[in-house]
Amino acid sequence: MVLKEKSTWVIQENDCEVCSIEKALDAVGGKWSFLVIRELFHEAKRYGELKRSIQRISPKSLAATLRHLEDNGIIQRTVHPTTPPMVEYALTEKGNELRPAIYAMKAWGQHWESKSN
Repeated sequence: MVLKEKSTWVIQENDCEVCSIEKALDAVGGKWSFLVIRELFHEAKRYGELKRSIQRISPKSLAATLRHLEDNGIIQRTVHPTTPPMVEYALTEKGNELRPAIYAMKAWGQHWESKSN
């Protein structure tokens, strides 16, 4: 059960909504997923472009994150028939629906970053 209390949401632990939160987190995945999704908001990108944009991610972690997001329908991998083959990653409709959540996380991070300085 979700209760609105003084402009905040209270989620009771035995509520099925908790299951939905767990499912969403499982679908999105680990620590790098939100950064990959953020990078794909504006346009499709190739592996190398993503690697340059997210500098601290290892090649192994990027590959695993892309695979996980593709398996969960968050991104789509497209292989273009060129020589050499060009592979691009783009958000699906499901992935684009994460935009409000990611913007909310960004605002939360900015708010608390300013409080900790």
